[in-house]
Amino acid sequence: MNICVFLSAADLDDRYTRPAREFAKLIGKGGHTLVWGGSDVGLMKVVADGVQEAGGRLLGVSVDFLAAKARAGADEMVIARDLAERKALLLEKADAVVVMVGGTGTLDEATEILELKKHGKTDKPVVLLNTAGFYDGLKVQFRRMEDEGFLPRPLADLVFFAEEPAAALAYLEESHGPR
Repeated sequence: MNICVFLSAADLDDRYTRPAREFAKLIGKGGHTLVWGGSDVGLMKVVADGVQEAGGRLLGVSVDFLAAKARAGADEMVIARDLAERKALLLEKADAVVVMVGGTGTLDEATEILELKKHGKTDKPVVLLNTAGFYDGLKVQFRRMEDEGFLPRPLADLVFFAEEPAAALAYLEESHGPR
């Protein structure tokens, strides 16, 4: 399975890097491919390292202005001309999506895939990995959107909230099924 992971390129502390490394090892050991923003810095590097060390493939999609930070040892690297094309390519190459901790770019990517699901333009499973309660506030906001009629589909149809890496991968593998 090609698993797209949206996440930060920032250097973060152990409460975020440890679960990210754990999830990366699960991807690699499961024989899956990491589809990610291609950067070899911060949390993106932690996850790419973990997947590669555990035997998984790396498929990066970087962007022109970040190409200098692209991982040299990826199995495949695509350079998009802008962030919009990058996001489209990441989603196109993915069978499933996991949203890990991140900033505004990660949030943009997460809402894009959820909007596509909401309108029936994709049926790819989406997991929000709520490491250290990072997305507790967002979960509350999404539930309010659902409760107050802003979502035409049940929230559970759009995204699965996982508190631990193993639960995230188990959900993806169950949702993806044998292909």
